[in-house]
Amino acid sequence: MAEYRISEVAGLLGVSDDTVRRWIDAGTLPVHLDASRRKVVDGASLAAFTREHANAAPDPSDVHTSARNRMVGLVTSVVMDTVMAQVEMQCGPHRIVSLMSSEAAKELNLQPGSLAVAVIKSTNVVVETPQR
Repeated sequence: MAEYRISEVAGLLGVSDDTVRRWIDAGTLPVHLDASRRKVVDGASLAAFTREHANAAPDPSDVHTSARNRMVGLVTSVVMDTVMAQVEMQCGPHRIVSLMSSEAAKELNLQPGSLAVAVIKSTNVVVETPQR
């Protein structure tokens, strides 16, 4: 089973080491000692913690959809020619890039600073693991 040191947990969650230590001290994030007597979080516990404490921005849309991957964010860049547009969004820590027709981008009035929802529905998702 994967184990993560406090600094690794902090890096993965985008918080400080001190924040992770406060979660541990509060009993919110379970830890144990590894063979070197360092505090570590097992991967399954960290996955459960991240799911329980995920703070997604509220979705401003009032639609029903089958797409489960909806990410609220701000448009950061729109590059448009006569036919196509490249729209970049920042959704929390994630950068999302969408290619669409210029007509669609204009109809949506997409411009830097616009609030938007990236809806991702894909039949092909590649999952990779880092080599350790």
